[in-house]
Amino acid sequence: MKRIARWLACLALAVALMAPAGVALADGAQRGLVFVKTNCAMCHAIGRYDESPLPIAPPLRSLHELYPIESLEEALAEGIVTGHPTMPQFQLDAARINDLMAYLATLE
Repeated sequence: MKRIARWLACLALAVALMAPAGVALADGAQRGLVFVKTNCAMCHAIGRYDESPLPIAPPLRSLHELYPIESLEEALAEGIVTGHPTMPQFQLDAARINDLMAYLATLE
């Protein structure tokens, strides 16, 4: 039994070492990615290298350079509103905010 457990642990380590960095996202970050694909990708770049479809929309990967990330959490909870008329208003619950913040952290 110990041999099997040791073999499985070695196999898991080998698989983890062979996987390219950034391919597998934690559950929260994965849910955050689904959210941004659904709600943000029509205007914002949502990955590390893509361009925003709407040129005035900042890439999500640069948000941490523009705003303190903690302030985004509060704004998302209270209802984020911008001066741009086509930006929808979002008011998210704590779980969704955590997922979104987990995904944004993968882009830093």
